[in-house]
Amino acid sequence: MKSAQIREAFLNYFAGQGHTIVPSSSLIPGNDPTLLFTNAGMVQFKDTFLGHQSRSYRRAASAQRCVRAGGKHNDLENVGYTARHHTFFEMLGNFSFGDYFKREAIRFAWDFLTKVLGLPEERLWITVHISDDEAADIWLKEIGVSVDRFSRLDEDNFWQMGDTGPCGPSSEIFYDHGEAVAGGPPGSDNDELDRYIEIWNLVFMQYERTAEGGLHPLPKPSVDTGMGLERIAAVMQGVHSNYEIDLFQALLKAAGTIVGCDNLEEKSLRVIADHIRSCAFLIADGVMPSNEGRGFVLRRIIRRAVRHGHKLGHKAVFFFQLVETLVEQMGEAYPELGEKQQTIERVLRKEEEQFAKTLDKGMALLEDALVSLEDSEIPGALIFTLHDTYGFPTDLTQDIARERGLSLDMAGYEAAMQAQRERARAAGKFKQGYTEVLGLGGATEFLGYDSTEVEGIVVAIVKESGRVECLEEGEEGAVILDRTSFYAESGGQVGDCGYLNARAGCFEVRDCTKQGGHHLHSGKVLRGAIAVGDRVAVKVSADVRRATALNHSATHLLHAALRKVLGEHVTQKGSLVDSERLRFDFSHPEAVTLKQLDAIESLVNAQIRANTPVETRETDIDSAKAMGALALFGEKYGHSVRVLSMGVAERGAFSVELCGGTHVERTGDIGLLRIVGESGIASGQRRIEAVTGAHALSLFDQTQQHLEHIAALLKARPDTLADKVEQLLRTNRRLEKEVAQLKAKLATGVGGDLSAQAVDVAGFKLLATSVEGADPKSLRDLADQLKNKLGSGVVLLAAPGEGKVALVAVVTQDLTDRLSAGDLMRFAAGRLGGKGGGRRDMAQGGGTDLSALAGMLQAVPAWVEDSLSA
Repeated sequence: MKSAQIREAFLNYFAGQGHTIVPSSSLIPGNDPTLLFTNAGMVQFKDTFLGHQSRSYRRAASAQRCVRAGGKHNDLENVGYTARHHTFFEMLGNFSFGDYFKREAIRFAWDFLTKVLGLPEERLWITVHISDDEAADIWLKEIGVSVDRFSRLDEDNFWQMGDTGPCGPSSEIFYDHGEAVAGGPPGSDNDELDRYIEIWNLVFMQYERTAEGGLHPLPKPSVDTGMGLERIAAVMQGVHSNYEIDLFQALLKAAGTIVGCDNLEEKSLRVIADHIRSCAFLIADGVMPSNEGRGFVLRRIIRRAVRHGHKLGHKAVFFFQLVETLVEQMGEAYPELGEKQQTIERVLRKEEEQFAKTLDKGMALLEDALVSLEDSEIPGALIFTLHDTYGFPTDLTQDIARERGLSLDMAGYEAAMQAQRERARAAGKFKQGYTEVLGLGGATEFLGYDSTEVEGIVVAIVKESGRVECLEEGEEGAVILDRTSFYAESGGQVGDCGYLNARAGCFEVRDCTKQGGHHLHSGKVLRGAIAVGDRVAVKVSADVRRATALNHSATHLLHAALRKVLGEHVTQKGSLVDSERLRFDFSHPEAVTLKQLDAIESLVNAQIRANTPVETRETDIDSAKAMGALALFGEKYGHSVRVLSMGVAERGAFSVELCGGTHVERTGDIGLLRIVGESGIASGQRRIEAVTGAHALSLFDQTQQHLEHIAALLKARPDTLADKVEQLLRTNRRLEKEVAQLKAKLATGVGGDLSAQAVDVAGFKLLATSVEGADPKSLRDLADQLKNKLGSGVVLLAAPGEGKVALVAVVTQDLTDRLSAGDLMRFAAGRLGGKGGGRRDMAQGGGTDLSALAGMLQAVPAWVEDSLSA
């Protein structure tokens, strides 16, 4: 059976047993910031098992895509070197939420394996927990499994979600690959070998473990099972390694054709075939290569695959070409692969092109270091330098060490990393906050959606030193109220400002933040005093709130427009919204073009001109998702959420997102949006800055004034400025070319005079001199001319000018085995307080100490003689 047939047979079987077939969830765990990636089939049902979420069904089955390449579950280093480790795999699973339990789960598994797939019973081995007599009786007495193929194990057969929470015994099913493969049955002394392979795990969640360690029976025991598709496919296709199944064979053949390798058992080919799956699916789910979090893991996987391509001798960009084969193999089961194929290919190609330079530099440095390695351990300082300075992933260094039989000084590496962290902490500036635990019950009631002015009572006051009863005139602190109209900083929107007016005083609120369920109104007493128990008039600065609402509402339209113009891979990575402007960070692999920016801005302004009502509604999280509301990955949402709908599109609203911020009543209130900047903030992440309303109009006025001023300087009209500037640029380029030609002629003339100044040192010519008026390019050209004139020798030229000295050193080819231009440059630049380096035949550098130039040039002959002697 092909892998696709097994997947289909599994889902069809459990559908026939009353299970609801649930589609695979994203690799980015929704509403669960504790996990880096979805790493098991039960992840999307976690809240259901915990009782935090109810579903319309009690039985479910799924084929879940999973990634284990970061965090606690990280198989990356083993991938390619073992038969069954992968960064990406599919988990087939059936689940019961308080419906059936052990008897049915065991029967379903046995019948599917023996009757649907037709596996011989004598090849299956069963394990249960040593305490689970119930499961043992079902297997031995009801199913009829032979006691000769049955084991009771301890910790290997007990599963728990965490240190506390749902847990219970498990029962595992192993497949015996036969006597030709080494290894013993589960529980034996050599059970870690490859003969008996676990193919299915049945978890019986029947207890809750408390913080004290006690086990208490759950009122509704549940079932969570998992069977790796790749493992069962290997069994069904009569092979021992997962890489021999149909899915991988197609990818291995495609990779081998591209990189020129016919050996499909080559470990590097296996790495490439495995990694294209995780990379493609992660990008399809919105992850972009970056230097942190999930994006960093994706970058590591891409770079590891590329490095193995280089190891096979293929230096050209290649990895992205495998996406087409992957879509052919898995696109029917996962249509999003085909829908986002172009985006996936574009992201992979760009990342590979960027890494090519890093790889060449890192490999050159590592190779040089390995030549002079005194023992079999790569020093931690070198591992750190490769990672920190050259962006060379540590796991690539580990791969190379493994291939060459070397070890790594990881303790030294960690020490260097820790030192860097301490330097960063020492350089950082941290804002002191109100860190005391308030110890207050309840929460501040927020009434700011409907009004900017309410009445409240002061329930607590906090200063840097702790809780106080009163703030006097001139004192700063944070006031906590029972109810407020002040929006607390959240979701990128800054906190409101305004005033709290009590009978005995006035408190200026400069910022509002949230701690727990309470709003902290931070500011200063302007007059009188404010005390716990005071009744206050709560007044938000309405103009500031209104301007902030314009910008916040515009970010939602901007987000929707970005997805329509650039693609649905765009996801929000951060935002900052205040009364002056908006900033929106998003995932995208390359710079946004001017044409795309115009299209984005036009889409937003079209929605603003449409002046449609802005709708907000409170609903539960499942209903919000059913409405198509976008949620931020990593954000923790409660059961009740606020859904914001804006604008009009062909089908429904233009933008539908979860958001608790303050917004306009109609899109037309925004007035106008003008993009003022687009930039990259990290690899795979871009930032757009924009203004709205009166600030956008003011920007147009300023732009017009600048145009008129420039037109006056150029003695032109604003409408003819482009032609005038183009004419000036042509003239400037012509003059620059003439200047370069004159410098080249001057260098040629000077070169003829300078060659006569060369002196004999140790049997060859040395010229170390200063050249006035030369730029770096003409200095290099002059050095080449002098090298040719000398035939055999060394040249060091210095060009002083504008507070610095440019340096060029060259060594003729016949002398490079005795003297390095790079070493000479480091000596010369160092004497001038600068830096430099390069190859053995040519090097460049510079310095800033012009007063040391003459002495440095006089010292060069002695340095050359000493170097040759050494």
